[in-house]
Amino acid sequence: MDPAQVLPHINASLNALASALLLAARWQIAQRHIEAHRRLMLAALVVSALFLVGYISYHYAAPIFVFRGQGWIRPVYYALLISHVLLAALAIPLIAATAWFGLRRMDARHRPLARWTWPLWMYVSASGVLVYLLLYRIY
Repeated sequence: MDPAQVLPHINASLNALASALLLAARWQIAQRHIEAHRRLMLAALVVSALFLVGYISYHYAAPIFVFRGQGWIRPVYYALLISHVLLAALAIPLIAATAWFGLRRMDARHRPLARWTWPLWMYVSASGVLVYLLLYRIY
């Protein structure tokens, strides 16, 4: 099977898995289970990195897939896509810095940054799944 046909589905699955890991990690830290939180966040980082490799590979090799929705959904889709792409670009250095501070237990720097990074990362992961659904499944 052609990778260009399979990668969008794999990438969406990785995004969905990253969202689930982020939610579980958030729950664990709320329960003060730091080690479980750390493991889940590292897993989310690995899954998101795999997604990024797949995303870049797909867009390097595959033709542009045009959104076929018409009417009110079209501007909604493009607003979602634009916010997803812009915030994903912003999220990458924030995720890296937050992970760095967390792994080194620099909690005074990790916590305030994580309060911004986690919701941003969660939005990017979840909106990525929604973009996939709109582009490849619904329209």
